[in-house]
Amino acid sequence: MTQIVMPMHTNGVAGVMFGGIMMQWIDVCAGVAAMRHAAGAVLTASIDRLDFLSPVQVGEIVVLQAQVNYAHKTSMEVGCRVETEDMVRRDRRYVTKAYLTFVAIDGLGKPRPIQPLELVTDQDRRRHADAELRRKERLRAAGRGNR
Repeated sequence: MTQIVMPMHTNGVAGVMFGGIMMQWIDVCAGVAAMRHAAGAVLTASIDRLDFLSPVQVGEIVVLQAQVNYAHKTSMEVGCRVETEDMVRRDRRYVTKAYLTFVAIDGLGKPRPIQPLELVTDQDRRRHADAELRRKERLRAAGRGNR
C-alpha cells in the first residue's frame, strides 16, 4: 500500500506525521493481507509495540508492506513494514514495523476457522517460528496460557 503524507496528516507545527494516522494505515494494510488469507472478514485483535524510528514529513511517500506470518485456528499474525521513499532519488528509509493479530469472523461476527499457511521457503519457516513465539508471549501476557 502506498500513501502520500498530506498536511492534514501532520501536527502542522513541525510538519511531522501523526502516529495515529500511521497506525491507521498499518491496520488497513495488514487487514487487507489478513482478509486475503482468511478469504473474508477479519477483526483486529491486537497490535504489538509500535516504535517510530524516524519522523515522517509532509510530502513524503509512505510504502507499507504486509504479510501473514502465522495462522492458528481462527487467528493470524500479520507483519507490516513501513518505509518512506524519496521520489527523486528512489531510495527508501525504514521508519517502523508492527505485528498485528487478526481474527477471522463469520456473518454473525463469531470466530471462524482459517487455512494454515503454506511454508515454502526458509524465510517463511523462520517468520512462522518467530511469530509462534510472539503468540505464546502475547497469550502469556494476557493470562491465557497456551491456547
